[in-house]
Amino acid sequence: MNSNTFRLAALAVAAGPVALLAAVPAHAAPATPTTGGEGRASAVVLRTGLDVSLLNKSVQVPLKVTLNEVQAPASAEKTALSVNVDGVEGGAPVSVLRADVATANATVDEHRAEGYTNLAKARIHVPGLPALSLIEVEKVTSKAVCEVGRKPVAESNVLGHVAVLGKKVTLSAGGPTRVAVPGVGEVSLDLSKTVTTERTAAATALQLKVSVNPLNLNVAEVEGEVTLAEATCETPKGPKTPEKPGATDGGSTDGGSTDGGSTGGGGDTGGDQGDGGTSGGDVKTQTGSDTGTAPTGANLAETGGSSTTPYIAGGAALLLAVGAGATVLARRRAGSQG
Repeated sequence: MNSNTFRLAALAVAAGPVALLAAVPAHAAPATPTTGGEGRASAVVLRTGLDVSLLNKSVQVPLKVTLNEVQAPASAEKTALSVNVDGVEGGAPVSVLRADVATANATVDEHRAEGYTNLAKARIHVPGLPALSLIEVEKVTSKAVCEVGRKPVAESNVLGHVAVLGKKVTLSAGGPTRVAVPGVGEVSLDLSKTVTTERTAAATALQLKVSVNPLNLNVAEVEGEVTLAEATCETPKGPKTPEKPGATDGGSTDGGSTDGGSTGGGGDTGGDQGDGGTSGGDVKTQTGSDTGTAPTGANLAETGGSSTTPYIAGGAALLLAVGAGATVLARRRAGSQG
């Protein structure tokens, strides 16, 4: 085996582990985008939290009802709500709400969450006031939108006329509007309340604080709150960014073809291979024992020496001595015969 052949073999042995190390990250399964935390959205047309006090029983009957309350993903559409309140209005059902349109929708995906409520031509009643509406509205809407990468948005609209306890009122965004009717009671209205944070939004078209004293139909007092057209949302966390393979940079760039490939060509390969191992991080750990043996063989090939060289030299010297002795002996015999 000549020196060139031996040098190529040593280079192949040294480069083999490095090439294998560089190929491993390329075959690893890539990270795929995954959905983060899911967003949330809700919508409700009507929610009541009222306490009804009865005259003859001296007890309070809670009136907690909702109409078209949905959580994403869902939708609902219902235009009438009746409830039974024991001991009120002779046991007949109390029609709490009637409307031409009463819808609620909530949708969520990985990029957007939205709640929406629409209420039109609605009339709300409370126990003890069957002929007089607590409130009448022409149209109210609420929307809450939470989208990844954008600030949450909440908005409510009250369109057309509003009447409270039979009186038309003008609502103000600067504060609550109070309506008092002698012998009936008082209602305080908050118009279009909206709240937003970094990831959430909430909108309420109308919120009423009710305190009425009908003094008929066995009802002494009705107190509590009524909420109309509410929508909420929470921003989804969105898809996660795909993670980069961790071993790609250290494996193929530093410890791979740059240092290791240039060290096999010259006679000073032992020192260069050592430098390539230290700069390559992972390459040093996994291929140090393999690359360390290649320079020794390469140097022996350059000088032409091996472990059998002394024996070959001794044998050659012995053959020379025997040949020289035979030649002298032959010449002497030829001289004596002449």
